[in-house]
Amino acid sequence: MPSTPKTMRALRAEAETLLAASPHALRARRDAETLLLCVLQKIHPERNRAWLIAHDDSVATTEVSAEFRALVERRRTGEPIQYIVGETEFYGLPFTVNRAVLIPRPETEHLVEKALALAANFAHPRIADVGTGSGAIAVALAHALPQASIAAIDLSAAALAVAQTNAARNGVAGRLRFFSGDLLAPVSGERFDLLVSNPPYVPERDRQSLAVEVREFEPGQALFAGADGLEIYRRLIPAARAALIEGGFVALEIGYGQRAAIEKLLAEAGFEQIEFTADLQGIPRVASARRA
Repeated sequence: MPSTPKTMRALRAEAETLLAASPHALRARRDAETLLLCVLQKIHPERNRAWLIAHDDSVATTEVSAEFRALVERRRTGEPIQYIVGETEFYGLPFTVNRAVLIPRPETEHLVEKALALAANFAHPRIADVGTGSGAIAVALAHALPQASIAAIDLSAAALAVAQTNAARNGVAGRLRFFSGDLLAPVSGERFDLLVSNPPYVPERDRQSLAVEVREFEPGQALFAGADGLEIYRRLIPAARAALIEGGFVALEIGYGQRAAIEKLLAEAGFEQIEFTADLQGIPRVASARRA
């Protein structure tokens, strides 16, 4: 892209042309606008899409143009828009994200909904979120359940730092405890009413079939779980049973085609009332069960 001064409209149009030639063609206009606003709001936080539409004939400064073009190039090479702007929305709440954490998906909101329904069985639910990542699930639950106490656990210290930022950002830091470690090891000896988790569940063999923005930019540790994608479930489900009170519940996000295997693992571990919740495409997305 040339470096001569341009109007906001011309800058956005050039970016759209570049992004339209990338795998993100369908989002080219929206992404171009989002990135331009990202740059502008660093200088003028009050500026929004309405301002941009009303002032699209104004000339961008050299600094704005240069930074915008740099962001467009990052997007053109596949970096997720959420990492570039540094935030996303989940369950109606704002979340900071970076490459240390997975970008929260809309599908995971089904897990939050199920967890809220299960938590209603307890006056003051004690909840563990295993593999909290950005803290999306734990923060959403804490926001909706002021009477709950929640332990958020992750193997990655960098991910926990992001989760702590998001807890503070959404005003629930005082009701969350953060632990670094493998699965439930950091809270060994504690008992919970509800355990939730969106663990890694992508089979290693599927790596190359993932979109570039997922495969090359999101943390592999949070995506892949052995040859069949079940490696974490095989350890987590028995550990969950041991950590739950009698009558406690587990709720897990699962991957495509994993329903039968997860049902077998839950039954073998001694869970009952095994249920599956489908996403909007009818794919089983959440497995839930009760400790007998």
